[in-house]
Amino acid sequence: MKYGFIKVGAMTPDMRVADIAFNAEMIIKGINEAKNSGVSVLVFPELSICGYTAQDLMLMPRLLDASKEALEKIVAASKKVDMLIFVGMPLFSNGLVYNVCVAINHGKILGVVPKKYIKNSCDSYEGRVFSSCGKKTENITLLSDTVPFGTDIIFFANGYEKLMISAEIANDMTSLCPPSFEHAKNGANLIVNLSNMGQTVGADEYRKKAVSYISSVCCCGYVYCESGKDESTTDGVFAGHNVIAENGKIIKESQIFENGLTASEIDIDFLNFERSKMQNYNYEKKDYTYIGFDIGIASTKLTRKFDKLPFLPSENTRDRAEEIMQIQAQALAKRIRHTNTKKLVLGLSGGLDSTLALIVAAHSAKLCSLSPSDIITCTMPCFGTTNRTYQNTIRLAKAFGTTLREINIANSVKSHFEDIGHDIANADVTFENAQARERTQVLMDIANEVGGLVIGTGDLSEIALGWSTYNGDHMAMYSVNCDVPKTLIRYIVKAFADKSNKELSDVLTDVLNTPVSPELLPDKGGKIAQKTEDIVGPYELHDFFLWAFIRRGYSPKKIFYVCKYTFGDDYSDETIIKWLRVFHRRFFAQQFKRSCAPDGVKVGSVALSARGDLKMPSDAQSATWLAEIDELEKEI
Repeated sequence: MKYGFIKVGAMTPDMRVADIAFNAEMIIKGINEAKNSGVSVLVFPELSICGYTAQDLMLMPRLLDASKEALEKIVAASKKVDMLIFVGMPLFSNGLVYNVCVAINHGKILGVVPKKYIKNSCDSYEGRVFSSCGKKTENITLLSDTVPFGTDIIFFANGYEKLMISAEIANDMTSLCPPSFEHAKNGANLIVNLSNMGQTVGADEYRKKAVSYISSVCCCGYVYCESGKDESTTDGVFAGHNVIAENGKIIKESQIFENGLTASEIDIDFLNFERSKMQNYNYEKKDYTYIGFDIGIASTKLTRKFDKLPFLPSENTRDRAEEIMQIQAQALAKRIRHTNTKKLVLGLSGGLDSTLALIVAAHSAKLCSLSPSDIITCTMPCFGTTNRTYQNTIRLAKAFGTTLREINIANSVKSHFEDIGHDIANADVTFENAQARERTQVLMDIANEVGGLVIGTGDLSEIALGWSTYNGDHMAMYSVNCDVPKTLIRYIVKAFADKSNKELSDVLTDVLNTPVSPELLPDKGGKIAQKTEDIVGPYELHDFFLWAFIRRGYSPKKIFYVCKYTFGDDYSDETIIKWLRVFHRRFFAQQFKRSCAPDGVKVGSVALSARGDLKMPSDAQSATWLAEIDELEKEI
């Protein structure tokens, strides 16, 4: 369970309806296969020992006795297996037959969870065979052992008590009051479902939506396992569609009509981190039975997918880009109407951020019945401005029909240097920031002159790293990109370019191909001399770090572990650690800028506004995080 990852599996074995001995052999075979795959929590389908479609045969004493005999063999086979195992069977107890899930660990039965809601509809008449359970957990005798029997049971990992597991069976999940809700309220962060749903048209999509919903509402991992094609086809067919989800996201699913193991890793530490930020679990808790189990704390080898660009949609679609632009545009439009503004003022540099801000401003202007000419775009060339970005600025302003003003600030900056006695040959931080602050002053004064709003262009990646000039480009009257990271800005601009006419598409494509730069240092032979990613690091890494740090609460070592796994050989260990150190150092050091940033629109689940999403003191120390990076550096 390295870094809180637990490997879970859903196993649909080969089976024969009512052939108990054969099914037991296949279950044991499945346990051994899962063991070899490193699975720590394994789930079999509903009534897997006899087959869900055995129907009235499950009332027969011979089948019930044979099921117990099979259970005894399975329990014995689990003695040397470091795994918590859930199998389904019919169980005769106290004169009634129940549809149950049996939890097994190291050769012992830990508990029995009966199905709560017996299905009696369409092709399922479970009430002919099964009884529903009582409301309280009680003890029963099973294989000569006294074990808890009830729905209100949570299994916790000895030595890693943060892992808490509960079970429900089949349509318990889709009932009006799913047991999983109570399980989650009482601490369960991993829920297993032993299921059996006939395959009809669209059933697999329904399953995924249901599993995704439950795992999202309960903020839990969810392992859904059902029987497959070997069930009886007297009145239908079963698909063996197994689904594993984490906090609403499907992280692994099987192909329908293919028996076998579906396995992946659930991030328990992330789920606990996510719950710690929520208030959804301050409900009255029930009297649950908590049972410990042993699975060891060995390292978990990752197999699940993490996106290199986690802020981008998993499917390449324009819909997400359009949605984000609409959120930005509607937010700005509200500010325009509230202030009764008739002009928008925007510093246009020919870079990605200001380009997206222009696209958004154009949308907002249209929403507020303003003319494109009411958008005043300002190009303010100085010492580092290249002809490429300058020309792109001209082309963008023309394509959008804005009012373009060119204001060369070189003389103003030189005059300022004379005023403060700064040597213009000294291209230090003063040399750079004086230009950024002069540009902001120009924009603010023009806004005053025309009664307009200065639109901020800084993005989430820059805000995280503090890559802005305090009281320079750090400041605006409303920020539209403050919750959009650099990698996502690139995606949105690309999507907009794809649907634009050739003239606009060509200039947007060139903007996309231009190195990211504040252009504050003199160019070299007409080319950009100051490339941001050479200074602070690749934005794809920093955006990954930001997502892992803020969205999932990862420590530096865990970020490195997942980053290395995700990017493979794209970056060396030394390179990842280098920029990981830069990220943490800058993130903590630059909080003071975020504490006094202008208003801006929230777009996604990672936001850094000091007024809302990130309550952090400006003088918080990074020492604890940097110390872990020091340890990491020694380990590689």
